[in-house]
Amino acid sequence: MVERIGFIGLGRMGQAMASNLIGAGYALQIYNRTPDKAAALVAQGARLAPHPSQTTEPGGVVITMLSDDQALESVALGKNGFLEGLGPHGIHVSMSTISPALARRLAQHHREYQVSYVAAPVFGRPEAAAARKLWICISGHQAAKQRAHPILQAMGQGIFDFGEEPSAAHVVKLAGNFLLASAIEALAEALTLGEKNGIDRTTLADLFSKTLFACPPYQVYGEMIARNRYRPPGLTVSLGLKDLNLVLQTAATSTMPMPLASLLHDRFLTTIAKGRGDLDSAAVALGVAEDAGLLTRSVRPSISQ
Repeated sequence: MVERIGFIGLGRMGQAMASNLIGAGYALQIYNRTPDKAAALVAQGARLAPHPSQTTEPGGVVITMLSDDQALESVALGKNGFLEGLGPHGIHVSMSTISPALARRLAQHHREYQVSYVAAPVFGRPEAAAARKLWICISGHQAAKQRAHPILQAMGQGIFDFGEEPSAAHVVKLAGNFLLASAIEALAEALTLGEKNGIDRTTLADLFSKTLFACPPYQVYGEMIARNRYRPPGLTVSLGLKDLNLVLQTAATSTMPMPLASLLHDRFLTTIAKGRGDLDSAAVALGVAEDAGLLTRSVRPSISQ
């Protein structure tokens, strides 16, 4: 019998992940606040539910891939939320980037309904999601993780287990997003330093991405920043700021100073204040170019491409 899974949240990441689940043979009941985004998945055989509660089956599995804490809390606990209908032996696989505090609170609510909460946030841009190249971090009850494992394998290239604490994988996700934002800032400053001294930005990015920093973040973001290409966005500046806010909130509750995270927060906030919140998060590099007096010469014509 084909297992039917609920899937809630159909942004660029969610659509790609859900499509791979259909390709792996799972039957999906999907929900998105904007139903139009479900059309391609419905064409692949998914069923569109009018409410989050109708994506569930008693004792089944529901996956969420949503933008923030508020959106997740609403579909889980709000009116027409899925949690009560999921019921005993059900599993909620939470793949969103959310606060560890919300994860702990949700896990407590889940226990009241005998539902297991499995944290499973991912690293990877939409193109990685489409290619089943996501890296997935998990934490939660061991038996629930084992049941979720083959489902997660259909969406990613590797799974890293961080134990049974519901919030652990979400802390890992925030730590990783902090490193990615740091890489963007470092690349922007390095490439701008080169350009200020007559060195071609693309040649410099090519060198670093093939030698000292031969890894996907430096390769992908290096090319984007060197060529000033920030559309279509993988993660927008606005969502990047949301993640940095979560990093700083978590650091504060952990009594953990993070001065670099504070600097990055201000860079992202300034970028949004300049009307660039819908560009890819790498577009914070525009602020570095502006500070160096290069924006009008090398960046402005390509922002809208």
